[in-house]
Amino acid sequence: MPVHQHIRVTAEAVALRFTSKDGFMVLLSKRSIPPHIFKWGLPGGFVGNDESLEDAAHREIRDETGLRADYLEQFRTFGAPDRDPRGRVLSVAHIALIKPAASRLIPGAGNKEAKWFPVRELPQMAFDHTEVISSALEYLRMRMRHEPLAFELLDAKFPVSELEKLYEWLYDRPVDRRNFQKKIHNLGLLSAEQEKLKHPLQGRPAQLYSFNREKFSELREKGTVVEIFA
Repeated sequence: MPVHQHIRVTAEAVALRFTSKDGFMVLLSKRSIPPHIFKWGLPGGFVGNDESLEDAAHREIRDETGLRADYLEQFRTFGAPDRDPRGRVLSVAHIALIKPAASRLIPGAGNKEAKWFPVRELPQMAFDHTEVISSALEYLRMRMRHEPLAFELLDAKFPVSELEKLYEWLYDRPVDRRNFQKKIHNLGLLSAEQEKLKHPLQGRPAQLYSFNREKFSELREKGTVVEIFA
């Protein structure tokens, strides 16, 4: 029996940033057209016939917010039959990781407003985007135990305390600072920089580090299991 389908495909992006002050924030845009007009949703839209899913996700982030995502990864497809009132629509969701220095918004003409929201304080959302965000965070927790994705959320130079707070926030439990720093330094994943970060409320400037991507690649090539966070 032949099956006649009319399925459309969208690409959505869960764009995340992190700072020790604000925790994890997700990028949302307010819809200016139906369905779900005036509700907040993830940057996303229908995939063009001549573009890849990844290109479509990049385009939607750029057009709706003015941001460019250096790290973008597809993580799941959402396809509940009733998820979109316009008909049968599959949403291919991506995670985009944005560094603090690159997170300034430039709203596009297609939306009334774009804004960063704390992931624990989401507004009323369009479609199933609350579920999409929750799924993205679970995927990130799984991946960040063995992959250096945390460094995609930090600026090029950072204090170790910022890295610790990122893991504490994501996994919702305290980090054993001594063991964590010992593990990271023993793996050789951090390179000390000449600069130090001066904080107005702290006496001693904090040492700044950068991620040693070459060392991580070397460990992987040797077959070393890199457990960044247990």
